[in-house]
Amino acid sequence: MPLYSCTTAQGTLTARTKAELAGEITRIHAEINHVPPAYVNIVFPELPLESVFVGETPGTPVLVNGWTRRGHPQEETSRLVLELAAAVSRIAQVDPESVLVVIQDSPASSAAESGRLLPEPGHESHWLQNQMS
Repeated sequence: MPLYSCTTAQGTLTARTKAELAGEITRIHAEINHVPPAYVNIVFPELPLESVFVGETPGTPVLVNGWTRRGHPQEETSRLVLELAAAVSRIAQVDPESVLVVIQDSPASSAAESGRLLPEPGHESHWLQNQMS
């Protein structure tokens, strides 16, 4: 259900670092938003070095853009952002100043997975039961 895109300049993250980040992003999201880890989707787009800037200066930030279903309490979303930023900095071994995490949300009915509209937060078990039928 949630989708995280961790965009970097090519070569910023190793395959091992990506795998570790995927695991930690999944753990944090599942814990805070109370969903099974299998619901979390993560991709790692890499751009050419000459295509990534911080302001007008070439840079190597780690840009994490997450999408979640609207309806989670704001304090949980703020906690999610801070924990993700700390994890990215620690695992990728980059300065916290080089990490940007943004969580965007929209109504669950604005997204589909497995050919079905997503459930509202808190209604995942019913959705999952119907998906297995």
